[in-house]
Amino acid sequence: MGTARWDPADWSAYAASTARKSTAAVFAARAIDPELNPFGVTLRESRDSDLNPQSTAIVVGLDVTGSMGMIADALARKGLGTMVEEILARKPVSDPHIMCLGIGDVLFDQAPLQATQFEADIRIARQLEKLWLEKGGGGNACESYNLPWYFAAQHTAIDCFEKRGKKGYLFTVGDEEPPLDLPADGIARVLGDRETRDFESSELLTLVSRRYHVFHVIVEEGSHARSDPTGVRDRWTDLLGQRVIGLSDHTKLAEVIVSAIEVNEGRDRDAVAKSWSKDTARVVRRAVGALTPATGRSAGVVRF
Repeated sequence: MGTARWDPADWSAYAASTARKSTAAVFAARAIDPELNPFGVTLRESRDSDLNPQSTAIVVGLDVTGSMGMIADALARKGLGTMVEEILARKPVSDPHIMCLGIGDVLFDQAPLQATQFEADIRIARQLEKLWLEKGGGGNACESYNLPWYFAAQHTAIDCFEKRGKKGYLFTVGDEEPPLDLPADGIARVLGDRETRDFESSELLTLVSRRYHVFHVIVEEGSHARSDPTGVRDRWTDLLGQRVIGLSDHTKLAEVIVSAIEVNEGRDRDAVAKSWSKDTARVVRRAVGALTPATGRSAGVVRF
């Protein structure tokens, strides 16, 4: 997928159509949409095309438990346009193909993973609004942020890596801690894969990092992150190191994702932060302050 090209006019019309709608009206689903159900999906594909000859796969996984639906809402109304148009203008990577995921809790929720296609035009937004904001979660201090890692590692095919040896990007976004593992019975229920054992999160991170640069964005406005900010940050840092991003204003998610990609691709952190307007610059500077460019085998291009 991802054969079309982003048109700012399409986005302006779409954003205008959602401006006066409530979150419930924008995200009207009351169950998982069949098009977003990952069960039995063989692959979600990001493929080069005439309009996107150097595609770059970008996965954005959004926590949709509890009050975290505000993240998807902000992205659908404004952030998505900012993210795509700034990537196209700043060119930290070429020809973005974006797949959005809804994340819940594999132990408790009916739809702990929802997955759009990789798209490059307004269909990104049209599929994003099909997410079911289940508002579940299990009260166990974590959500299944490792489900997107498993899905991306096992159920995506991306030309940026397969043709050019260049990794895609994967961002998970939420306010809780990472889970310790991903149970095999949960994988079977959600995806239909018959694994013979559970997977530790660190093991899944190693697996998905072969083809993706992996980041987690902590939504600091979320209730769990507010109640235990140090614990949430420390547990993510233990797993991801410096690729943990603190987001102090959820409406600036798009700018922070673009900035993280820029820094990872080698651009100066201070220059990236200063490139945004005053209020946004402050949020971005704090968010990317610990990031460093990818180097060595973790860099963007892998030699075969």
